[in-house]
Amino acid sequence: MSLTYPSPATGTENDPTGDAAVPRTYQVRTFGCQMNVHDSERMAGMLEAAGYVPADGAQADVVVFNTCAVRENADNKLYGNLGQLAPIKAANPGMQIAVGGCLAQKDRETILKKAPWVDAVFGTHNVGALPALLDRARHNNEAQLEILESLDVFPSTLPTKRDSVYSGWVSISVGCNNTCTFCIVPALRGKEKDRRPGEILAEVQALVDDGAIEVTLLGQNVNSYGVEFGDRQAFSKLLRACGEIPGLERVRFTSPHPAAFTDDVIDAMAETPNVMPQLHMPLQSGSDKVLRDMKRSYRSAKFLGILDKVRAKMPHAAISTDIIVGFPGETEEDFQATLDVVEKSRFATAFTFQYSKRPGTPAADLPDQLPKAVVQERFERLTALQDRIAAEENAKQLGRRVEVMVTAQSGRKSEETHRLSGRSQDQRLVHFTVPEGAPAPRPGDLVTVTITAAAAFHLVADPATAADYSLRRSRAGDAWDRAQADSCGVPAPGAAGAAGRTGVSLGMPSLPVRSR
Repeated sequence: MSLTYPSPATGTENDPTGDAAVPRTYQVRTFGCQMNVHDSERMAGMLEAAGYVPADGAQADVVVFNTCAVRENADNKLYGNLGQLAPIKAANPGMQIAVGGCLAQKDRETILKKAPWVDAVFGTHNVGALPALLDRARHNNEAQLEILESLDVFPSTLPTKRDSVYSGWVSISVGCNNTCTFCIVPALRGKEKDRRPGEILAEVQALVDDGAIEVTLLGQNVNSYGVEFGDRQAFSKLLRACGEIPGLERVRFTSPHPAAFTDDVIDAMAETPNVMPQLHMPLQSGSDKVLRDMKRSYRSAKFLGILDKVRAKMPHAAISTDIIVGFPGETEEDFQATLDVVEKSRFATAFTFQYSKRPGTPAADLPDQLPKAVVQERFERLTALQDRIAAEENAKQLGRRVEVMVTAQSGRKSEETHRLSGRSQDQRLVHFTVPEGAPAPRPGDLVTVTITAAAAFHLVADPATAADYSLRRSRAGDAWDRAQADSCGVPAPGAAGAAGRTGVSLGMPSLPVRSR
C-alpha cells in the first residue's frame, strides 16, 4: 500500500537546507520491545548509508519514530511527541518527520490525519524503504505512506548502525504463529519467518570479528525457531553452534514461549559454556482459566515444571518473566493463583503490566473488562510481592564472586558513589568500585568482584582491597577504544590496533530491572 498526502514541508527540491555540502542529521526515537530496538539500529544504518549523520544532541533534520502498538500509552506517547515537534518543524523549513513500526502498521492513514505535518509513514515489513520515502516526500512536497502486508526483505540484510561495541542483537526470526488474545503483534509483524542457521551464524561471527563478546538471539518466539524449515531442534542446535565460535563469551536469547520450550533447549543451555545461566520465561498469568482465555497453550503446572528442570541443570540460573494483571474476567481467585505461582517461581525480576485493551485483539471484545481501580490494586500487590522476592533472591548473592561485563551506562548515583556498572553472567545489574591503585576497566572489559550489598533491583561490589578485584581486558574493550578514537579523531590511551581500523557499533541496550 503506497499513498501520498499533501505535505507542509518547504525548501528546495533536493536540498531544503540550502547547503548541499552540509549532510542532513537524523535522530531515531524508539518505543517498545527489543525487536523495535534492533529495527531502530537498521533504520539508523539505512540513513547513514544514505549520507545522513547522527544529530548528537542537536535538533535533527530528520526525526524518526519507531513505534509500539502493544499498550495504549504507546499511542499517547507518539502523538504527544509529534505535537511537540509541530512548532519546531514549522520554524525549521526542510525538517522531516517519519513514523514507522507497529503502530504505523496498525494505524496507517490515522497518523497523517492526526498529525498532517508527518512526512513519511512506513510499516514493519518495509524498514528499508525509509530513505527513499524521505527523498520522495522532499522531492514531491507530499507526505508518503507505504505499508506492505508481507515482508519485503529480511531486515537483517539491511545496513545496521549498532549502539554498542561489546554486545549485539541478532534476529533469528520475525513474526509469530501464536494467537494470544491480548497480543496484536502477529497481526502487525506477520507469520513467523526463520532465517537459515548459516546466515545467523555468519552475522554472529561478523559481530565477534568486530569486537563483540556478547550476543543476544532475538525473536518473537525464539524456541519455535525452525518451524518454517521443519527442524524442531533447530534452536538447541543453534545454541550449541554459537558455543563453537571463538571469542564469543556470552550468548543470551529472548523471548521463548513456555508451550514450545523443550528439554533439548535446557540441555543445550546447560552444556554450552558460553550460553549464560539466565532465562526470560513469560508467565502472563498463574491462573489456568486466564491462560485458556489468553490462548496461552500451557498451564501453570507445566510452567513451574520447566523452571524446575532449568534449575536442576543450572542451579544458579536467574529467571525473569512477564505478567499481565487484570485480564478480562480475572477474578480474585485467578489473581491469587498468579501470586501463588510468582511465590513458587522466585523470579529474579518481573516485567509487570496492567492489561491494556487494544483494538484489533480478541481480548478487546471479551466481556467482564475490569475496572481500573481493581486492576491498579492488584498490580500494586503483585509488584510488592515481586519486589520482596527479588530482594530475597539478590540477598543470596552476598559473598559470591561474580564476573561482570562493564557497560557504558552507570547508575543514577555514580557521580556520588564513584561506582561503575555492568552485568553479571546471570544478567543481574552490578554497581562496583575500583580499588585505589587498581586499573580501571573500559566498557566491554570484564571484572571479577565479590558482592558486598544487595537491593531488590541491583547488587553492589565494593572491594576492600585490590586483591579482591580482578580485571580482564578484552577484545570488546579494545573495540570500545577504537570506536572512541574514531568518533573524536584522537587515539585512545592503551588502544590496541587503533590506527587504520573502524570499529562497528553493536547494539545491546541495557534491560530494565524494576518491576514497575
